[in-house]
Amino acid sequence: MFIRPDGRPMHPGYATLHFTRLVKRADVPPIRLHDLRHGAASLAHEAGADLKTVQDLLGHASIITTADTYVSVLPFAQRRCADATARLVLAAARRTRDKIRKRARRNRPQQRPNNKRHPAKKR
Repeated sequence: MFIRPDGRPMHPGYATLHFTRLVKRADVPPIRLHDLRHGAASLAHEAGADLKTVQDLLGHASIITTADTYVSVLPFAQRRCADATARLVLAAARRTRDKIRKRARRNRPQQRPNNKRHPAKKR
């Protein structure tokens, strides 16, 4: 919602028309005013805002609407997600490996040091 300097609401058509004129004057590719909402949601999510926060910012009743309609997954976000998943998997693998090694050491019989020789029994 846009408001006038005196606080009264501005008619949505006026804001759209004014934005269209600004886009043409700036000589940028055509974009709708509503597209800024999509972009803002995607950028907020990319910056680290969780979907619940984005949902609240946009005023959606359902997080599904936010996820399906407004938040596009950007390539960097996909990479960050894949890297985070890989870190979790590798950390779990290291913990498992360490547990296996620790248990193996506990289960091995104690070996005598090689530097002590036992004299052969004489008969």
